[in-house]
Amino acid sequence: MIICYKVVYYPEFEVLFMAMVKKSITVTDQQDSWIKAQIKTGHYGNESEVVRELIRERQLREAESSAEIEAIRAKLISAEKSGFTEQSPEEILEEIKNGLGRNAGL
Repeated sequence: MIICYKVVYYPEFEVLFMAMVKKSITVTDQQDSWIKAQIKTGHYGNESEVVRELIRERQLREAESSAEIEAIRAKLISAEKSGFTEQSPEEILEEIKNGLGRNAGL
């Protein structure tokens, strides 16, 4: 009897089958209670799922923070390139207070 297998690579599923590394962590009693409560409510199947989800959320938040910093940097560069204004400081302050600054809505 000969058995043949065809192996097909699906890159979109690569994330689903990532190798796992076993870790040992220490948490406080309060953190342990919270983790157990998350499992008890059915949000997660085990402690590892809770920790992995927290790590994923932090990774997303860091990525979003990087994107926000880049957006702010781009606006600062744009503002520097836009040149000077003839407005007085008081006029600029009034526009800001009224939400009518040069770049309102950006």
